[in-house]
Amino acid sequence: MEKNDSIYVAGSTGLVGRSIVENLKKNGYTNVITSTRFMVDLFEQESTKEFFDKMNPKYVILAAAKVGGIKANNSEPARFIVENTQIQTNVIRECYHHDVKKLLFLGSSCIYPKHAKQPIKEEYLMTGPLEETNSAYAVAKINGIEMCKSYNKQFHTNYICAMPCNIVGEHDNFDLETSHVVPALIAKFYKAKKDKADCVELWGTGAPKREFMYVDDVAGACVFLMNNYDASKDDCLINVGYGKDYTIEEYAEIVKFVSGYDGRISWNTEMPDGTPKKLMDSSKLNKLGWYPKNEIKEAIMNIYSNYEIRQDLSLT
Repeated sequence: MEKNDSIYVAGSTGLVGRSIVENLKKNGYTNVITSTRFMVDLFEQESTKEFFDKMNPKYVILAAAKVGGIKANNSEPARFIVENTQIQTNVIRECYHHDVKKLLFLGSSCIYPKHAKQPIKEEYLMTGPLEETNSAYAVAKINGIEMCKSYNKQFHTNYICAMPCNIVGEHDNFDLETSHVVPALIAKFYKAKKDKADCVELWGTGAPKREFMYVDDVAGACVFLMNNYDASKDDCLINVGYGKDYTIEEYAEIVKFVSGYDGRISWNTEMPDGTPKKLMDSSKLNKLGWYPKNEIKEAIMNIYSNYEIRQDLSLT
C-alpha cells in the first residue's frame, strides 16, 4: 500500500479496528477512512453501497463484527450469526463492485473444530464439529472465509482471511454479560477488591488453555499482511497467533496478582469450559517475517492498570 492510498477500516471504533487505524497513521498512511454507524449502517446493503460509492476505497480492512464472550454467544446465537453474516456479505460484495485492490477479512480462531489437533493449522478448517457455545458466530465467520475464497477463485480478487487468536486491549469490552474471559477477569477482580469480597466466582474449571495476543500486535499483523501477502496466489486463510497459551486459571492468577486482591477464587464447574485448547499454528505468517512484539502477561498487567485508573476516575 502507498502512503496516500485510500484505506477503509470497517469497525474503526472497535477494539481491533481502533488499533489498526492508529497503526496505519503511525506508519505514515495519510488517507485512512473510518466510519461510525451514523455514517454507514453495514447491516444494510444500500447504506453500505452508498458509502462505498462516496468513498471509493482502494484497500479495505474488515474488522467490523458482532463479538462477545461465551455467555453472550451461548445466549444470543441468532443475533451473532445474522449480524455477522449481514456485515461481511455487504462489505465483501461492495469491495468487488468497487474494484478494491485488496481486502483483509478478520475472523476468529473459533472457526476451527472443538477438538482440532494442536497447534491448529489452517488446513484443519471444517475437519470436525465446532464448539457448541459459539458455533453460530463460527459459522458466520466460516461463511465469510468461503465468500472470500469464492471471489478469489471466480474473479481473481485478492481477499485475505486473517484468523487471530484471542485478543486483549485497553479498549476492550469489560461488561460481565458480554465480555471475553480476560476483560471479565479484570472487571471481576477489580470489583471484588473494591467491595472487599471474600471470594471471586469464575466459570468452569480453569483448565482450558487459551492463546491471547495484545491488540496492537494483531493490528500490526493486519497491516503487515496487507503489504506482504497475496491471497490471489496462495490460500486466503492465514493464522495470526501469539505462539504460546496458558490456562484460564493462570490468567486468573495474573489478574489477581496485579489487582492486589487477597481473597480466594471459586470455580463454578457447573458452567461450561468451552473448547479445551486453542493454540494456533502461525508458522505460515512467521515465515513471511512477522512475529508479535508484546509479551502477553505484561500486556494484561498494563491493561488492568489502565482499567483501574479509568474506573477510579469515574468514581470521583
